[in-house]
Amino acid sequence: MRRSTVRNVSLAAVAATVLGVGAAAPPPGSAPAAPPPAAPTPVKEPVAVGYGGAVASVDADASAAGIEVLRAGGNAVDAAVATAAALGVTEPYSAGIGGGGYFVYYDARTRTVHTVDGRETAPRSADASLFLEDGEPIPFEEGMTSGLGVGTPGTPATWDSALDAWGTKPLKELLDPAVRLARNGFVVDETFRAQTRDNEDRFRDFPASAELFLPGGELPAVGSVLKNPDLARTYEKLARQGTGALYRGDLARDIVRTVRTPPVRPGATRTVRPGDLTTRDLAEYETVPRRPTKVSYRGLDVYGMAPSSSGGTTVGEALNILEGTDLSRASQEKYLHRLIEASRVAFADRGRWVGDPAFEDVPTRGLLSQRFADARACLIRDDKALTSPLAPGDPRDPEPCATGGKAAPTTYEGENTTHLTAADRWGNVVAYTLTIESTGGSGITVPGRGFLLNNELTDFSFAPADPAVHDPNLPGPGKRPRSSMSPTIVLDRHARPVLALGSPGGATIITTVLQTLTGVVDRGLPLVDAIAAPRASQRNQPTTELEPGLYGSPLRARLAALGHAFRVNPEIGAATGVQRLPDGRWVAAAETVRRGGGSAMVVRRAG
Repeated sequence: MRRSTVRNVSLAAVAATVLGVGAAAPPPGSAPAAPPPAAPTPVKEPVAVGYGGAVASVDADASAAGIEVLRAGGNAVDAAVATAAALGVTEPYSAGIGGGGYFVYYDARTRTVHTVDGRETAPRSADASLFLEDGEPIPFEEGMTSGLGVGTPGTPATWDSALDAWGTKPLKELLDPAVRLARNGFVVDETFRAQTRDNEDRFRDFPASAELFLPGGELPAVGSVLKNPDLARTYEKLARQGTGALYRGDLARDIVRTVRTPPVRPGATRTVRPGDLTTRDLAEYETVPRRPTKVSYRGLDVYGMAPSSSGGTTVGEALNILEGTDLSRASQEKYLHRLIEASRVAFADRGRWVGDPAFEDVPTRGLLSQRFADARACLIRDDKALTSPLAPGDPRDPEPCATGGKAAPTTYEGENTTHLTAADRWGNVVAYTLTIESTGGSGITVPGRGFLLNNELTDFSFAPADPAVHDPNLPGPGKRPRSSMSPTIVLDRHARPVLALGSPGGATIITTVLQTLTGVVDRGLPLVDAIAAPRASQRNQPTTELEPGLYGSPLRARLAALGHAFRVNPEIGAATGVQRLPDGRWVAAAETVRRGGGSAMVVRRAG
């Protein structure tokens, strides 16, 4: 993901750089002007407060694209699509039209929350043996960098569904900022170069990826301008023909050809397995409108994404477990202990019960019931930590403190995703998490089209984590792999927005959203401080991950005395959010340091 240095400057300076008028047209008869250079990269701010709407993302160019749309009269949905399209240019290793995601929308007129499931789907030929060979799972790397891991993309269809239902601007207008970015280029920073270096060996095996991301055969230099004219043309095609152009016609055929016959350079030593995606898979893809998850927490209503994502149910169950503890008065040690244990329990239940509801009987209502949470919460003690893997409970028939059943470990989930939040002057709010799965997805760029394909099917279990436990996340025909993406919107008792947030980070998304939300609601932290606070992540594993700020603190020893085991994780998640203050101002907030810092902007800055 592309990042630039976080600095504190006024929005006026950002707007002057990003949103000012272009150069004047040359006088009649003069020589044609040279192509415009890349616009100066907007300076990043992690927090902005003001009126007229707000956007927070990981990238300043992308946030500026959303603000541009809001200034032109667009609403939060319009701004979210424009921001996401720009992220496909500047954050191509995290998101793009070759991937999918989940869109959560608050409608201020009706005071209701709606969601769109735009998750990628497996080919119709897929079954539980998709990643097996001779009855054994293939090496993860061979699924990760392959056509086999590519699911039918859902991102363009998600834009179409959201705009059809709630948008006000035509797609062409919303793609304009991203087209300009792709054509004119953006400035490479340290993070983009580092992520390219991490993918260098993979990219060199695919000529189209090497040509785009390794210009002249070398890593892009920090400060250089990276252009993507192929993606500019692809966006222009979608602008003219609609997002259906990705699912039918020549673009769809190019995607299928790339998946079924991966374009590998001669002499490559990597085994690149073909996939079985077909033009029918693309033509029949549909997003799914789902009823959002909902739990009440401290008098607020917390809405999230229902399965196929596990984000809404797992965050919701953990909040229900925490409801019985006054975290506002708890010591930092007790707060973290309870947070870790609630997450451990919720992940144990997630692993057993959550999958694609079109294929699995997912007891969503039971997982979100306070009765079930209370039955699970009684396992948690203040003087002793639980151990993992913890056995799941049964939300269909909760038994207090039940410890029976067979535990299964949490499976791996890729961590490179992106999240954006947007709000408008009318009070509409969007929380949108999108991804291509691993950093760089499959590593395979569609030749001539300028975007990477996802490797989202690797979010399926390659084989059951434990043969004795039903695994709801095995592959199937047209099935959506389980996700941890957790776009979340919080409303007050009058059904007005209080907070919206989300994060990348694979399974750590859930713990990041949980900790950030409780940081604001229970600990009274300003949103930007709750985002910046050092994180812990427990996902029903023997060890809890701590960022260095916690791993090196005295808290670690005090928690270890309760039986917790820890390992350090340099970076957990990269959240963004927006918050509505009682006086009507919007607060946009993003990371201060993680992944190079994020970009928060408002339309009109307070003061």
